[in-house]
Amino acid sequence: MPASLFAPLTERPSLNRVLLRTLVVIAYLIIFAPVTMIVVTSFFAQEIVSFPPTALTWRWYVNAWDKPEFFRGLLTSLQIALIAAAIGVPIGTAAALAIVRGEFPGKQAISALLLAPLAVPGVVAGSGLYMFYVLAENTLDRDIKATTEGLVAAHVLVTIPWTVRLVVASLQGLDRAAEEAAANLGASPFTVFRRITLPMMRPGIVAAAMFSFIQSFENLDLSLLLVGPGRITLPVAMLNYLEFRIDPTLAAVATVQILIVGVLMVVTDRFVKLSRVV
Repeated sequence: MPASLFAPLTERPSLNRVLLRTLVVIAYLIIFAPVTMIVVTSFFAQEIVSFPPTALTWRWYVNAWDKPEFFRGLLTSLQIALIAAAIGVPIGTAAALAIVRGEFPGKQAISALLLAPLAVPGVVAGSGLYMFYVLAENTLDRDIKATTEGLVAAHVLVTIPWTVRLVVASLQGLDRAAEEAAANLGASPFTVFRRITLPMMRPGIVAAAMFSFIQSFENLDLSLLLVGPGRITLPVAMLNYLEFRIDPTLAAVATVQILIVGVLMVVTDRFVKLSRVV
């Protein structure tokens, strides 16, 4: 039989692979184009961004460092994100464990309720929390909105759904054979959880902590409505600066944010392979 008859069969997979790789490259370019533009723009010398740049400079980073609101906002964002992750991740982990391993009435409804904040727009959630805080202040006769405690509580509500989602995904992929073997050998339920279940859950918990920190650190919608005077987060400080100036200073600050998040993701992936959880 002539070999030419088999040529289309052998060439078609190669063509498909080339097309697939081309589409993947295009997708990556679309994803990274905004980030690349922000980083490149932060080095433009001219105050009004235009292409091509007349020169490159570091002065916008110096200008951002000279603005105390950016530094205070960075410290506040780091503090709020760390506290919110430290509170929300254990709560979300316990809830995820109960959802996957427990059997109780209304489990599906509780699971949907815990994941619901992911589907609610941030502005809607922030407005609802603001009105709830006003009502709670009138009832309890104490300040809640525009306080650090109120802002942390709002960010905890952001961290819990991410933790539940990632830890549930991690638990559903675990093989329970090791847990059952340990129980058959006489280990107590607490020992099984501490020595076997918790170490196997570690990738999901670490990924949940990272994503919770990032979601809180970069959150604008909730923070914009709940921050108090002199206690603003970095995204709010950037928005306030944008009201009066339009220059690459914001690109420089955003580049620092990207660098912090990127380093966090690389370090986390070094110890826990995120591709196995996310």
